[in-house]
Amino acid sequence: MLRALLFIIGFILLLGAEVLRVYFIMPFPGSQRSETIDLAYFLHHNIAYFRILGLLLLGSSAFHLFRAGGKIARGSIASALVIYALVCYFFNFRFLADKMFYEPKHKIFAEASSNQIPQTNLVLGVSLNGESKAYPLEIIGYHHQVRDTIGNTPVMITYCTVCRTGRVFNPVLAGKLESFRLVGMDHFNAMFEDASTKSWWRQVNGEAIAGPLQGTMLEELPSEQMRLAAWLEHHPNSLIMQPDSAFQEEYEGLKNYDEGKGKSALTRADSLSWQEKSWILGVQLGAHARAYDWNDLLARRVLNDTLAGVALVVAVENDSASFHVWQRDSLTFRFDAAVLQLQDEQTHSLWNWKGECIAGALQGRRLQRVQSYQEFWHSWRTFRPHTTRFSSE
Repeated sequence: MLRALLFIIGFILLLGAEVLRVYFIMPFPGSQRSETIDLAYFLHHNIAYFRILGLLLLGSSAFHLFRAGGKIARGSIASALVIYALVCYFFNFRFLADKMFYEPKHKIFAEASSNQIPQTNLVLGVSLNGESKAYPLEIIGYHHQVRDTIGNTPVMITYCTVCRTGRVFNPVLAGKLESFRLVGMDHFNAMFEDASTKSWWRQVNGEAIAGPLQGTMLEELPSEQMRLAAWLEHHPNSLIMQPDSAFQEEYEGLKNYDEGKGKSALTRADSLSWQEKSWILGVQLGAHARAYDWNDLLARRVLNDTLAGVALVVAVENDSASFHVWQRDSLTFRFDAAVLQLQDEQTHSLWNWKGECIAGALQGRRLQRVQSYQEFWHSWRTFRPHTTRFSSE
């Protein structure tokens, strides 16, 4: 009886450790709703000890039970071992994030003249030290991470389709160029592990949330999300990332993601406002954050606001997809439908989508850009619980 009990304890220990260490960091039902990162990190980095203890309990009792037991006992032992083997295979080689999503094998960039990406597609654009590059969301959304160099600066281009978060980081830690791998998710947000310390980093803000570097922040680099056509108007000499032929099937799975029509419920947008999967435009200034309803922005085209004492203007271009946030100082803006440009109410000067005054008393003046993001409401609300909502009223 004791040997049977030890066998059962060993089997549950082995099975539980294998399943839970992956369950807590992947989008299984119920897995992303609780604060389980510390437990997941403990299991992940101590799995060898659980395996040794479980195998000792299971192995020592299984040997005697198999010799002394009948057909039912032997069959049960064999079935338990097969189940454990299958669980090991799936939870170590099929369900792990870095076994499902891979970095590109061939990073190919093209100038606008030879580009194959439709100009209506959304891109995450980065411009550093005089060099500009555009990364299509439906490509980097699969890879989650693309390592590159822009303007002689190493960059880590990241995207989480479940949160709709594009972020660009400087992957240098303590003066060393660090490597990262996709390890799982935290509250539906992609999570990376660095090679040196095995700390876990949250994609949405570059914060280490578990491990030796917990509390450390990666340096975020400026980026903009817009349609490729708009990006090329702003940066005509930009290079555009092209599809890697090794992942054509995977890219197909993200077709129509730009429009919020993803195949999965995790990536599909809600057309209503302030729902879990509703789009918002988010801005954070220091400890202050604000969310702007995407539907409201599309309807009004221009929103004037003040956050943390900073006067802001939030605007969406004529393509209804490319958005911008600038400091407006003492000006108030509206959309001039006659010329499809911005106009300030104080001087009636016209402004283009680069934030430049192109006609009127303020011609030649340029607004200062503010980092902003398009994101699912559930993500912005989760990682910025102090956020406020903008109201047009």
